Amino acid sequence: MTRWADSLIRISNHEVETLQKRLADIVARRQAAELKVAMLDAQSEAEALQAQGDVEAGWYMVGFRQGAKIRRQQALLEIDEALIEEAGARDALAMAFESLKKYEHVAEAARIAKIRLAGKLETAALDELGLRRAAAGGR
Repeated sequence: MTRWADSLIRISNHEVETLQKRLADIVARRQAAELKVAMLDAQSEAEALQAQGDVEAGWYMVGFRQGAKIRRQQALLEIDEALIEEAGARDALAMAFESLKKYEHVAEAARIAKIRLAGKLETAALDELGLRRAAAGGR
């Protein structure tokens, strides 16, 4: 391959790897937020069960529920933001893969064209040699 093709492919591979890492980070953040929501729900349920027989706990439950509601809303917002960012990262990664494949295709086509040209030059040189021998032998 030519140097320009190697460079384009190397740069494109780097971009794909960078976008893959970015996507993995986004997915990890989303999953952490989803786990946070599940934990908050489980904690709220456990607190509600514990407070059922206790009159004093009823007073504390009002504040607890309000705080849990706010934390849950924040975690849901984190999930929504991560989903939007994840969609954008997936689109960018798909485009980077597409560019990489195009560069690889162009490089392969250039390599094949170079091989064909070398074959044609060799055939022409052999034809010329044959003509020279025929012309030299015909005298």
